[in-house]
Amino acid sequence: MVNIDAVKKEYEELLAQLSNPELISDWIKFEELSKRKNSLEKIIEKEKELEELRNKIEENKSIISAKEDPELIALAEAEIIQLKERVKILEKELQNEVQNEGQERDSPSKFGSVIVEIRAGTGGEEAALFAADLFKMYTKYAKSRDWKIKVLDSHQTELGGFKEVIFELKSGEVYPKMKYEAGVHRVQRIPKTEKAGRIHTSTATVAILPKPKKSEIKIRPDDLKIEFYRASGPGGQYVNKKETAVRIWHLPTGLAVTSQTERSQAQNKENALSILEARLSEKIREKEEIKLSKERKTQIGWAKRAEKIRTYNFPQDRLTDHRLKKSWHNLEEIMEGKLEPIVSSLQKNLGDNL
Repeated sequence: MVNIDAVKKEYEELLAQLSNPELISDWIKFEELSKRKNSLEKIIEKEKELEELRNKIEENKSIISAKEDPELIALAEAEIIQLKERVKILEKELQNEVQNEGQERDSPSKFGSVIVEIRAGTGGEEAALFAADLFKMYTKYAKSRDWKIKVLDSHQTELGGFKEVIFELKSGEVYPKMKYEAGVHRVQRIPKTEKAGRIHTSTATVAILPKPKKSEIKIRPDDLKIEFYRASGPGGQYVNKKETAVRIWHLPTGLAVTSQTERSQAQNKENALSILEARLSEKIREKEEIKLSKERKTQIGWAKRAEKIRTYNFPQDRLTDHRLKKSWHNLEEIMEGKLEPIVSSLQKNLGDNL
């Protein structure tokens, strides 16, 4: 049940904060409070509409109880059925609004997009091929959710696998959906490179980095060392002859990032800075909220077989999430991006426990 009095009280407090002239100078806080206000408004409007419907139902019940006009009673009975159906729909919509509002609190507006890093772990070329399969899976899942996808950097192998692929997913619901994907993913299958038909076990790692707004991370030009070089593909072949690839060092922290996916030097620089901002933001969160943060080293571990959150067992057509101790079949469909049942189960059962 929704505590509508508490919602209305918070809404009034937000209106008071938003009316403060000094808040205009703090645009980030103003934007977050406005988004919160809009979420609460939706809840209040739904609750108001529900109250009106319930009043109409009671009015019709009074007409029926009066037993004065048979024709009016018939109309009242028919309208009650329609009103009750509408109440059911609205109650479900209200429940969804409350859940979405909870997710928005968990994922503030500054986490409207995330940077996903997938790296091949244990298993050589098969691990790189599995990393490519995970990238394909997340890409198809993102498209099914109408999320925007942008590849920031990648290092492909000759067989089409990825040593590393970094990409951005953008939407208001990305972070609460994707945050549970962070960790070591294990695959058990017969690799394409295996001639004897033996099942191999390999791993790939996934890190989920909430992307901050540019105004939240201050990077001084003097703190950066930027290098341009020729982008290369599998086997050392050049993607182009110009020095469009970018490598950026953040001198105070020693962080280094690269991007070579675009043919434009300026675009690769922008991509590299996006990765750098996300990693710097993560370092800040680790210091400020060490117990609550999703530390990158904790997410990735050391890419060993034992440090896993999930196993993709192809011979048995089964995906197992070890945190939930639950399995799903139809692995081929899951790898085609049909992740929602798993994501929903993680959201429902883990909440903020990760």
